[in-house]
This record gives sequence, structure tokens and C-alpha cells, in this order.
Amino acid sequence: MKMHQCFFLLGVLVWGGVSAFAETLSYADLAGRLADLKGLAVLPVPGERCAQASSYDRASVYNVESKAYENWDANGDGEGIIREEEGLQVLAEMNGPGVIWRIWSAAPEGGKLVFILDGKREPMLNLPFVQFFDAKTPPFDFPELSFRVAGDGANCYVPIPFNHSCKVLAEPGWGKYYHFTYSQFPEGTQLPAVSEMNSPVSRTALQQANDAFAQRGKVFPEPSIRKTTCLSKGQSNDVAQLEGAGAITCLRARIHGLPEDQLEQRRLLRALTVAMYWDGDKSPSVWAPFGDFFGTSAGANAYASYPMGLTEDGWWYSCWYMPYADGARVACTNDADQSVKIDWEITSEPFERTPPELGRFHAKWHRDALLPQDPARAIDWTLLSTEGRGRYVGTMLYVYNPKGSWWGEGDEKFFVDGETFPSTFGTGSEDYFGYAWCNPALFSRAVINQTISGGNIGHISVNRWHIADNIPFQTRFDGYIEKYFPNDRPTQYAAMAYWYLEAGKADAYSPVPVEKRIEFMDWESGDFHVKGAIEGEEMKVLSVSNTSIQEMSTYGAQWSSLQQLFITDEQGAVVELEFPVKESGLYEVRAAFTTSYDYGIVQALLDGEPIGKPFDGYSPNVAHSGELSLGARQLEKGGHVLSLKMLDKNEQSSDYYAGLDYLKLNKASKK
Repeated sequence: MKMHQCFFLLGVLVWGGVSAFAETLSYADLAGRLADLKGLAVLPVPGERCAQASSYDRASVYNVESKAYENWDANGDGEGIIREEEGLQVLAEMNGPGVIWRIWSAAPEGGKLVFILDGKREPMLNLPFVQFFDAKTPPFDFPELSFRVAGDGANCYVPIPFNHSCKVLAEPGWGKYYHFTYSQFPEGTQLPAVSEMNSPVSRTALQQANDAFAQRGKVFPEPSIRKTTCLSKGQSNDVAQLEGAGAITCLRARIHGLPEDQLEQRRLLRALTVAMYWDGDKSPSVWAPFGDFFGTSAGANAYASYPMGLTEDGWWYSCWYMPYADGARVACTNDADQSVKIDWEITSEPFERTPPELGRFHAKWHRDALLPQDPARAIDWTLLSTEGRGRYVGTMLYVYNPKGSWWGEGDEKFFVDGETFPSTFGTGSEDYFGYAWCNPALFSRAVINQTISGGNIGHISVNRWHIADNIPFQTRFDGYIEKYFPNDRPTQYAAMAYWYLEAGKADAYSPVPVEKRIEFMDWESGDFHVKGAIEGEEMKVLSVSNTSIQEMSTYGAQWSSLQQLFITDEQGAVVELEFPVKESGLYEVRAAFTTSYDYGIVQALLDGEPIGKPFDGYSPNVAHSGELSLGARQLEKGGHVLSLKMLDKNEQSSDYYAGLDYLKLNKASKK
């Protein structure tokens, strides 16, 4: 029986210790859940559970006698195991019936994992750990289900079923760091044998899930509602009012004239908000800033995941399944200083009768809301705290980290139904989001994404969607992620939580005033951004060159945004950088550079013509040049090119490197 076929089941019955909700599931049924967004809305039945076995630091404990959390910030997360048995390490022990949905590691190696399923060693799963992620070894040979991101983040989403028990043993040389995320089903559920994983029917089902993930962000259903809204400052407007019972299956939106200036764009996407109301409720079940709702912040960062994304042609999309029994309302509010025009497309489907066991979709944005009051848990930052019956299905975490260096390390901790110790305890923030070793590389996959990073400096946005590995709860859910740095560092968090909750049950989150949403959109708020600066690290590099973004806070606070564009080309190389001019006119062109012991002499060119004198970047130590005038130029509105040519080097310098902090255009008056 497929999950969405449970819509009309009522009540909870148990006969002879076997739940009335026990099912017989084929491997194709399990594979189908990997991409089943509709099934997420079905409220969980007793006996459903999701948990995680991981290598978290075992020094973190809950002392039952003192009722106190001890060593709650312990961070030795790479070698935590359950015990050793006959020379093997026990990584996980799980009771069935259940399914492992996700395996992750930061450093899988050639040592084998040995799976003992239902008391028997399973030869098909006696594999080198690294082969679970190579997309080559059947049944782990589907590239959308077995893959790596950002270098070392190894992920496997091929289901591994067991009926009574599962023990995972590791031979020497298996590597370090692991997660096994798994579900447990109601007692009496019958699951397929592991040998079915490679059957033709099973492989077809896995291929279908793989293909669905591969098509993410490319194919959308035909909309049933098309509308354009024009919102002036402070105006709210209903995008859609739907009657009766049904479900929204896809919501798409495109903003006309989205600002190219990054600061203006970020502020606009935080000032606009989206709200959704189900069944005539007066309070929204969905409320969020526009960009954050669609899974990325700050700015318009194109990415393609399975339920959410932003296409290259500017369409934001959400394909979560959003049911209602007595009408739905979708609204948008503009708290920005300018008017905004937005195209909307909504796809919905009616119900012939109201499904009683469908939850309502909730999505809320917050900053520092509902934090734990226990001082021993000061490191825990709340993602979501909610009461009722439902499923947790997704996280977007936005990090504001202007001083740079690694912001994460914090483990995720999910407490279900009043647990005193979390049934999900992770090994690091980047591990939860599927990558590893604080790698700032952007990636876009079906269920994990890093959409903006900037070298872990400034604005960072990561998300993860729990589809097959959703977390069911019967009475409450409390999800946290550890936050190691204080707000005044500054390192600040904001989050989107996505979950389903039983109908008629309100959540504890309220809309956040616009000034609290946008106050850290730009580094001016921390005196780190030079007003009017066109940041070197944000310019588009047009020529092939050796450039990178370098964090400069180690050397002081003189650098705008505490970053620079670092250039490591050889003598004679020319780096071309594109920048915009908003209005035609005469401008004094100014720039700020970095000097160092290995920096050379550079000549600036504007649209191919030299401007200013050659700049000698040599100094015995790393220092800031201050803001320099390069001269005046008449510039027309549109794109222009600043080029930096590596001319030569001071005889005391060891190389030809260069560093551009920023470019600035000051309006000049004609004499």
C-alpha cells in the first residue's frame, strides 16, 4: 500500500500486538517514497519513527539521576562508536521493521562495512564503505541517489530494509564520520528481503526515483491559476483564494525587474513576504520572507532541488504538497520601499471528499525564537519547536558571518515526543546538510543544497529536505542545531522550518517586523562595508585567471566586507572584471588594493584604456592601500570592464600577486 493510499484510514486499532496500520511493502514501494511529496502530508500512525545512528561524541550525555545535560558541546565527532566486537567496530544497532534511508560520511575509505540483517550477515552489503557512494556498485549505482558534493560529502539514498534488526559493523580502515538515518514502522509491517534490491522491478523503481530527481527544476505541472500582482510600499494582496477541499501542488513566482545591486536585491527579497492560510484560519500556517520561503537567502541564488528552487530564468518554485479541507488563501505583502510586480502560477487539485488524515503544511521563518532556557544547553539553537502530530520535512539555515572563518561544527539534535536525549544526534552542521570539512563550494542536489557561500564569509545559505527520511511525531517535535559563536561576534542565524501539522493546530511562530528581517542584509550594519563600494570579490570575472575570494579579518578591519579578490596570475596576465553603472555621467574612479611581500605592480584599465598610474603592491607585511583616485571618466549606463594587468614586480617582492578590495564611482562635476 502506498503512503498516499492511507488518506482515508481512520482510528488506531491493534490486534494481538500487531498494529492495524501494519503493511506489506515491496522494495518498489520503498523506492517510491524517495520522491513522494504527497505522502508527506499523511499524518503518522503509532509506531512510526525516524532516528539516526552517528559518530557523535559520546561525551555528550543526559544524566538521568541529576536530570542534567553534561558535556553538551563535546565536538570529537569523528570516532564515536557503540563498542568493539572481535576486532570490528559497531557503528549502529537498529530494531525493525525498518529501513535505512540515508548513509553519509565525510571520509569513507576502503575498509568494509558488514551488515547483519535480521541476525544474518548479508553478503550483498559486505562492501568497502567507499563503494556505497561511488554510483558504480549495484544497487548503489544511481547517480542521483549515490553521490558526493563539495569534494568530500558522501551521500547514499538507496533504501536498505530489515524486518527485525540491523547491525552495522566496520572493519579496520573504514574511515571516519558516519550517519545512518533510518525509519521504524509499526509492529507487524512486512518489508522485502535485501536480495530484492537488485531485482528488475526494484531497479526500475530506483531508476524512476533517480529520474524524478534528475528532472528537478525542469518540468512543472500546468497551472490552474495565473495572476500578476502589483504591490506598492506597505500593500498586501491576495494571490489566490481557493474554495472547497483540495491541495496546492505547485507554486511559482517571478519578480519583474529584480534589482541587480546585491544589497537592494537582498533587502527586497526579505521585505517581501509570502503567507498561506488553510481552512479559514486567521493566522497563517505559512509565513516567510519571499526568498527564504523558496529555500535560499540572501539574494536570488539560482538552484534546483526537488521540492524547491529558483530557475535560471527567474522562476521561484515550491512543489510541496499543501492540502486544505475548507478553502485556502495565498497572500503577498510588500514592506519594501519600492513597488513590486510579481507573476504567479499556482497548480491545485480538488478532493472529492475531505481526507481526514492529512496534515497541513507549515513553513515559518524566525531568528532566535524559542531558545532553550537550560544554561547547560546554551549551545542549542532552535530550528523548530512545535506541538501536535505531524512530520518534520525540511530546514533552510541562513548564516550571517561577516568576520569569516568556519561558522559551523554544530550538531543537529532532534527530540521527538518529549525525549530527554535526541533520537537524531549529528556530527556537524555541514554534515547535516550533506557536505563536509566546511567546504564553501556551492552544490545543488535533489535534497541538499548550498546556494550561497562566499568562502564561508558573509552570507551563507544551506538547506536539506527530509522526504523519505522525514521525522514523524505524535505529540511534539523540538529540533536544534548547535551554534558555536555568539550573535555579537557577529555570527547570526535565521532559519526556515518546514513541517506538516494536524489540522486546526496552530504553531508558536509569529511574523517578524521588516526591520528585524533586513538589519543584517549588508555589512554596513557592522561597519564592515564601505558605503558605495563595488566589492572586488563580487565582480564577475570575465577572463580565465587564478582568482579567489580571500577573508581578510585576520589582518584587520580596513577591508570592505572583510574580503578581497585575490589574484595569483603571472607576469603579463590580465584579469577582466565586470561591474555595473546605474546612471550615465562623469565619475571619479577610485579603488582600494592590498599590499604584501609577494604582490606585484599592476596597471588598471577601464574598458581597455589605462586609468591611473601603475600601482606597486609591495610591502613587507599585509596592509591596506587606502582608497586611491585613478582619475575621472565619462561612463554610460550599463556594464563596464575593469582590467588589472600584472606589469612587473618590485625587486623586493617574491611574486606578481595582487589584491583588489573594491572599486568606487563618485559622481564628478564638469569644470
